[in-house]
Amino acid sequence: SDVYKRQHPYGVQIIPTEFPEATTVPEGNITVTPFSEVRAELVPTNVTGRFRGRPRLAIDNLGNVKLTASVSGHDNSDQLSYDINPANVQIEPGRAAFLKTTLKPRQIIWAGAKQSRPYTLSVQRSGAEPLPVRGTYVQPGLLPRWLGVLFSLLLGLAIAFVMIWLTYKPDVSTKATDKAPGQTAHTIQPSAPAQQPSPQQTTQGPKNDGGGGGGGNKPKPDPNAHLHNVLLRNGTTQKCVDLPGSDRGSAGGPVWQYACNENPSEDNQVWTFEVLQQGKGAGPGGRDLFQVKNVRDGYCLDLPSRDPQGKGTHIIESGCRGQRDGNQGWWVEKIPASGMYWIHNYNSAGLCLDVEGYHSRNEDMADRLPLTLFDCTTDDDQGWSIVKP
Repeated sequence: SDVYKRQHPYGVQIIPTEFPEATTVPEGNITVTPFSEVRAELVPTNVTGRFRGRPRLAIDNLGNVKLTASVSGHDNSDQLSYDINPANVQIEPGRAAFLKTTLKPRQIIWAGAKQSRPYTLSVQRSGAEPLPVRGTYVQPGLLPRWLGVLFSLLLGLAIAFVMIWLTYKPDVSTKATDKAPGQTAHTIQPSAPAQQPSPQQTTQGPKNDGGGGGGGNKPKPDPNAHLHNVLLRNGTTQKCVDLPGSDRGSAGGPVWQYACNENPSEDNQVWTFEVLQQGKGAGPGGRDLFQVKNVRDGYCLDLPSRDPQGKGTHIIESGCRGQRDGNQGWWVEKIPASGMYWIHNYNSAGLCLDVEGYHSRNEDMADRLPLTLFDCTTDDDQGWSIVKP
């Protein structure tokens, strides 16, 4: 990289051993052509912070021409903002530049487990493909876990105190005395006829009230109850929608098929369909639009970009937004012939949830095959059974 592009003259001195006076020096030129080679690295690769992270991007120019490049950042779920200083660099051959980068989360985690947010910094040169440099921003919760436990205990004590206060009935005593015997006899005689009908009226009151009290309105059943806390089992491969490993998944992580577990809640195989905001009856044919959430880690089925995607796009999971924009909107259509379901992506031309590979070639039966989008058919891997575990 220290040899610049130009012509370099050279000479070779030849001294004969027998005739030193016959020394000759042939000369020539070597032309060095330009070449480019760039390497980039994040230092450190993983950064942790509640409000921001400050990694540094090192860019090495290993070529023999000056490097001019711009740097930008992005992530799959658009959960981070990027401040890169400087965003444009010029690096001499054989030199390196260090860029200060500040990552800021768009939302603060007030409490709960820390979350890992993968991101990518792209080094863009003119006329060349971007050079991606990947890292991870780890965002812990703002409040410690013990504070939530303490708050719950205090809230429980406060509710118990209010209930005791409302239900407490103090003892009441009276100092009133009975009237004289003569006066009591005088008042009882005229009032006796008037008091006889009153017991009959009081005994009939509760009977009439009891006869009319059984006609209350019953709550309407949830039409989507069969879509809550369910397994998604492929009708062709008989395998379930799952996440890598037995721990919780991560934002931007893959979604694949795996053998259905006898205890699916312990293996990330339980999902629930939640109606999106303004998604009631907003799908084709008046169907509801759902986000499909993993019950264990709380992330939703998504695609790598918010723009409409084509066939073969891999399914990932990311933070649930509850909105119709992007690719977290899905609608369900029952297949009359089999009783199974097509699960359509609303924003991506209604393409269906699929298992990678063709069933006719026996390419779809292995565990850990990623889920994709594909045309909806009845003879491949687009039919799903939605069953309670």
